[in-house]
Amino acid sequence: MTDDFDDEQEGRAGGPQAFIDQRAAPVRAGLVCPDYRGHSSAHSAEARKAEFEGLAEAIKLDVVFSDIVKVREIKPATFIGGGTVETLTARVKADKIELLLVDAALSPIQQRNLEREIGAKVLDRTALILEIFGERAATREGVLQVELAHLNYQKSRLVRSWTHLERQRGGFGFLGGPGETQIESDRRQLQERIALLESRLDKVKKTREQQRGKKDGATFPIIALVGYTNAGKSSIFNALTGAGVFAEDLLFATLDTTVRKLELPHGRTAMLSDTVGFVADLPHDLVAAFRATLEEVIEADVILHIRDIANPDNGAQASDVLKVLTELGVSAEETPIIEVWNKIDLLPHDEHGTLAAIAATTTAGRVAATVPVSAKSGEGLETLKLTIESTLAQQSRIYRVHIPHSAGADVGWLYGHTEIINRGEPDETGMDYDVRVEARHKSAFDDRFRGRVTTI
Repeated sequence: MTDDFDDEQEGRAGGPQAFIDQRAAPVRAGLVCPDYRGHSSAHSAEARKAEFEGLAEAIKLDVVFSDIVKVREIKPATFIGGGTVETLTARVKADKIELLLVDAALSPIQQRNLEREIGAKVLDRTALILEIFGERAATREGVLQVELAHLNYQKSRLVRSWTHLERQRGGFGFLGGPGETQIESDRRQLQERIALLESRLDKVKKTREQQRGKKDGATFPIIALVGYTNAGKSSIFNALTGAGVFAEDLLFATLDTTVRKLELPHGRTAMLSDTVGFVADLPHDLVAAFRATLEEVIEADVILHIRDIANPDNGAQASDVLKVLTELGVSAEETPIIEVWNKIDLLPHDEHGTLAAIAATTTAGRVAATVPVSAKSGEGLETLKLTIESTLAQQSRIYRVHIPHSAGADVGWLYGHTEIINRGEPDETGMDYDVRVEARHKSAFDDRFRGRVTTI
């Protein structure tokens, strides 16, 4: 495979393996939200349906119908029962539906059988989320990450899916394809492409690390924003930093990480990082693919968990976010989590009673503090800054260290790994420095300056 082909395919967000052809009029779609026994979820069926509708709207599909379907037993062949399949077939034909979206993880066999029975293209929840990410990815790293997740998803779905490998046929996504005789050839080329993407992502990651420096060399503490998609992370980010990050009432409005300086009330500076939103049943391959982008979360000194407190489903959403954080290896014992209760301007008049009820949904032992705010009105933002500052202060200490005139390397280390608060007057032996030392640098600081340090 040539680089010309690779660069051509990477030239547009979504890559060559987009599932839905959006080049013409919006695709007419039907949504099916199975409510089946044995599916453990803190989200109600209505909440899951509303979220699935939001996912479909995120790529501007023409949603003709959206139904909750009771499933007594998952069918190995079609996931849903035969009677429901017949009903959907008639409705798809009558409403001229081009795409049926199923809010579940379908096996390749189930997807293929449903397409044959219903007579329309069928995509599951994972494919829809991948489609949204493919459309929204803007940076080179984001495009590569999304494509890698796409390909891992398609490993077992080669029939009528990997059509761009025969570009002369003019196929797109799941519309037409080369046929089963091409599967082995497709699989080989797919594996080659996956290996190439992994190599390129590794290079991009190393370049980014060189540009920003690793955490061990970071002078300023890192504050990472996390939260359920559409909870208002980017709005909070903009309100705190004055940045112009894209923020809209839209699922997955932010995919690529943005970092800005945050000036705290008493003159301290931190780095605030906005990250991709989480969602229930976020595909594992997608979490793995975006692991490099989420490094700011893994390495953060403090995490701000943004919750849409006006959403009746916010308790279940918070649980999903904590689940992903655990999957990323983030421990509340090591990294303080501040819950930011956003959108309090949308709460009913009995705000205090509502907030007290919401406090009961906060996971014990996982939260250092809770701060109600409104990114829209600005209410609570100054309190949030003070809370961030006090949380950081609990993790760091200020010390006075004496540096001899001959120890220039020690001065350089202080400037590279601590925050210089004050410099004393030089004397015949050297100079005193008042420095703030973050917890992650404390061990190295003690080893380097043992015997020359005074706690202030």
